[in-house]
Amino acid sequence: MPAGNLKKTPKTTLVRNPARADYDRDVVNEIIDATPLCHVSYIIDGRPYVTPTLQWREGDTIYWHGSSASRFLRQIVDKEVCMAITHFDGFVLARSAFHHSINYRSVMLFGEATKIPDSEKNALLDSFVENLIPGRLENLRQMTDQEAKATTVFSMPIDEGSAKVRSGPPVDDEDDYALPIWAGVLPLSQVLHAPEPDPKNVGGLEVPAHVRDFKIG
Repeated sequence: MPAGNLKKTPKTTLVRNPARADYDRDVVNEIIDATPLCHVSYIIDGRPYVTPTLQWREGDTIYWHGSSASRFLRQIVDKEVCMAITHFDGFVLARSAFHHSINYRSVMLFGEATKIPDSEKNALLDSFVENLIPGRLENLRQMTDQEAKATTVFSMPIDEGSAKVRSGPPVDDEDDYALPIWAGVLPLSQVLHAPEPDPKNVGGLEVPAHVRDFKIG
């Protein structure tokens, strides 16, 4: 893995609230690893598109997948894309409407979308499943050639980008702190509920340990 920070470029330099920017690779990786959900944006025929999908990281490379039949994905090969990953951590309630905000952790990455060759794709898709639900892969039937053919995997180096984080209480105008108005934070977090079995499960199946013990983050 490359040492040091991510590249600070005109695209990754924060103009508003620059103190919230972080280019430290460990900070960026922690935000990436804490959720599989991302949004990838690209330009096709002069028009912008944003696609939600699932991502996973291996070292200093980030991967995502999609349908091989997608006309969008066929057109982004070797072209620049932007990926955003965001965690919504809480509502920030201030003493004025202007200073209301949210607490969040986000990463934005820029780079070229490289299509993974078929010879490497299956191993990466296996890695994707194992990263998503550790212990799941060994319980599944093997992927068929048709399923692999129907799936495209892309990669992008984690090189040019930045994290942006807001945490803590509201920041009000100094005079407003004396006002009798409640202010503070309404924290948010993802909650994992009890597993819900498929009604078509074979009879007598128990919830496997990798599902029962799964934890977010």
